[in-house]
Amino acid sequence: MDPYALKTLNAERRARRAAILVTDLADGRDRVVKEGDAVAGALGEVIAKAFRSGSSGSVEADGRNFFLNVHVPRPRLVVVGAVHISQALAPMARIAGYDMEIIDPRTAFATGDRFPDVALSAEWPEDVLKRQPLDGYTALAAVTHDPKIDDFALKAALDAGCFYVGALGSRKTHAKRVERLLALGATTEAIERIHAPIGLNIGAASPAEIAVAVLAQVILALRSRGSERNAKGEAA
Repeated sequence: MDPYALKTLNAERRARRAAILVTDLADGRDRVVKEGDAVAGALGEVIAKAFRSGSSGSVEADGRNFFLNVHVPRPRLVVVGAVHISQALAPMARIAGYDMEIIDPRTAFATGDRFPDVALSAEWPEDVLKRQPLDGYTALAAVTHDPKIDDFALKAALDAGCFYVGALGSRKTHAKRVERLLALGATTEAIERIHAPIGLNIGAASPAEIAVAVLAQVILALRSRGSERNAKGEAA
């Protein structure tokens, strides 16, 4: 591998940004393509698909054969709210390959007994997210129903470009939330990215069913980044 390509690739990985090492199998030349870089033609299309799938492999494009070595950060799921939905969501997220963290300043809820083997912060989101910033490979779900806890985290997720942002509550509740987020400086365009009510519309009723709907919507958002399909994650 070209030393410059290796240096670039390692820098992207340290910063939790996706990158692909593209090797031309005919001459062995390689280059690093960062997510968002413009690549023309059929090669650009297969690279975009590889970023969404996270899968490496050989491809044929524009009459040439390439090997795509895909480096995608492990996705994080940050849940604001140590509630029943979070309890059901934690083991599901782990099985699906997500690093999950729960933030809730309410110490009566955020306990190790209720959330064994889960990264848990019994602190305000403002304090936690200063130490552990959100990024483009993080999903954030706000499920406390408490604006004092949820609103800052939602604004931080929009600012960080999280691939998924969801919030629990009815459409009436969300309308009030929109007003608060606008007052915090969020743009209307950014706020429209919030999935609210949260979760795919599968008729979920129990906390466990809502957790399934949320995780499904998170997976859809991750695997459809940069495609029109991303807009189809309807909220329940």
